[in-house]
Amino acid sequence: MKISAQEEYGLRCLVQLATLADGESLTLPQIADREGISPANAGKLMWLLNKAGFVQAIRGTKGGYSLARPAQEIHLNEVIKVLDADVLNKHCESYTGVLDSCVHKGDCGIRPVIVGLHEIVENALSQITLAQLVGSESSVDATFHQIQGIHRTIEPQRI
Repeated sequence: MKISAQEEYGLRCLVQLATLADGESLTLPQIADREGISPANAGKLMWLLNKAGFVQAIRGTKGGYSLARPAQEIHLNEVIKVLDADVLNKHCESYTGVLDSCVHKGDCGIRPVIVGLHEIVENALSQITLAQLVGSESSVDATFHQIQGIHRTIEPQRI
């Protein structure tokens, strides 16, 4: 599974908001600066997340963005669905070779594997909340590997 830049930065923006105390908010330039992205990109992400009901925009001089729901009620599979352009449904259309459609569209042995992998990832993401992403890398890693069916295959990156 490949995470798109939009998914990565969208999640990172949400994690920034999840670290705030009640009543606090971040402006678009603050979010962009904290994540090293352009204000235009941050604006697009926040628009998508606002439209989906994950964040709320507060207008005015003390305005900004905050979470619309508690972080422990936001599951990652929900967020990915909003930030992802439905990659699974476009998979067969992405690998057509020189033709207009895939030659295996009627009967394909690869498609069930791809669908199955997406289901595994969807299940794992449905068990992780935004609140669980707040903390140190080692604490998040430990929480992640407690999820049923997920086993560590590589060591976390050390910086």
